[in-house]
Amino acid sequence: MTEACEFPKNNSTSEEIKKILRSYKTVAVVGLSDKPERPSYRVAAYLKEAGFRIIPVNPNLSSVLGEKAYPDLKSIPGPVEIVDIFRNSADVPAIVDEAIAKKARVIWMQEGIVNNVAADLARHAGLQVVMNKCMLKEHRNDF
Repeated sequence: MTEACEFPKNNSTSEEIKKILRSYKTVAVVGLSDKPERPSYRVAAYLKEAGFRIIPVNPNLSSVLGEKAYPDLKSIPGPVEIVDIFRNSADVPAIVDEAIAKKARVIWMQEGIVNNVAADLARHAGLQVVMNKCMLKEHRNDF
């Protein structure tokens, strides 16, 4: 089991993160809440306003921010470029497995989320990995 205090190894550089944010626009937000006070909601709302296509992934919701929600990544029709994770670090390996099967391009673990084993698995499958960074903050820093 991975601890949340784990230090990210081989994390994407600032330049790689900038390239990710400029290149990809379809984001599956795993663990997206429908509660406006939750970080996942605020980040997804910001990304949508910034021109990203957000796809909510939460088995307990039917829609969030006017977008249809899906119970898991494999249920999403069509491609997903970035998988933005708002779940416990211990939940990340199963999400990475689904992202690899979905042929996603990037695994993005939000602040406080680190899983080096899952990150290595994703990289080995050809995905880029960002850990312990907020997509909203990184986008604001770049644009």
